Amino acid sequence: MGVERIASYLVRIVTDLTTAPFEGERSVVTIGAYDGVHLGHQAVIAHVRRLAQEANARSVVITFDRHPASVVRPESAPKLLTDLDQRLELLEATGVDATVVVRFDQLQAQEEPLAFMQRVLVDCLSARAIVVGDDFHFGRGRGGNVSTLREFGASHDFEVFPLPLVPRTDGPDEPVSSTAIRRAMAGGQVELAASMLGHVFEARGKVVQGDQRGRLLGFPTANVELPSVICLPADGVYAGWYLRPDGTRQACAINLGRRPTFYEHADSSLLEAHLIDFAGDLYGEHARVQFTNFLRSERKFDGIDALISQLKNDIDHARSVLGV
Repeated sequence: MGVERIASYLVRIVTDLTTAPFEGERSVVTIGAYDGVHLGHQAVIAHVRRLAQEANARSVVITFDRHPASVVRPESAPKLLTDLDQRLELLEATGVDATVVVRFDQLQAQEEPLAFMQRVLVDCLSARAIVVGDDFHFGRGRGGNVSTLREFGASHDFEVFPLPLVPRTDGPDEPVSSTAIRRAMAGGQVELAASMLGHVFEARGKVVQGDQRGRLLGFPTANVELPSVICLPADGVYAGWYLRPDGTRQACAINLGRRPTFYEHADSSLLEAHLIDFAGDLYGEHARVQFTNFLRSERKFDGIDALISQLKNDIDHARSVLGV
């Protein structure tokens, strides 16, 4: 069991589970990818913490260093709502005692459910209770489920608490899920995504040099290079906030798209954030860009003058919705 600092959170990177993180103490545990740490995830973790407090035990989240689907079915693996750093920060904010991060590789994907329960839940964490969603599956071929946990727990002194999924409150008769959030993002509905996440969607990346076109137009932008595995909203213009490494926050108008006015066939979308009422050098810094409001879809303009006029309108619109 190694200990490593990722972001600001002291986490246990699990490579050898022969050493218990809480020697002589029992744990209440939940397991999952926890992508986004959305309201459904938060409800499960809140239940874990309540049970742990009642049992004088430790509250623990077991998650993975990558989405399991990226290993077992990479051709259809979902884009991520949060990178590992973000996920750990959001888990820390729930107040859980520890996050155990399991390296998910081909070997881990082949571990049988019984072996995982013995190795992780019993030998390492001395589980007193397991809290999962009632549709939870784990282990090789998703062969483990709530019934598997209960059968094993009956002979290994732990209880299992399956929880129903948290329903959406915005109309559709379906639960809050990472899938529903990705669907909202695909439609540019960042406000809806935030209502299910319980926090604003945030993309993180390094500010790199672009083609300087924004500066020439009079609207300089921070060009943020993003990991290809991150789920992004639909191409368009958004209002939001740019968080700098020093903790300051700048209102911004965000263009996410392929810039059809200048490029006929761009290969991928580019994130450009115009920081409102800001002048300074951002190159090389690690940016956090929060999408709060959808303003309009991306479109091609007839010429530079039409584009400049629209950019002015976008910035005024962003000012209005952000209250700056």
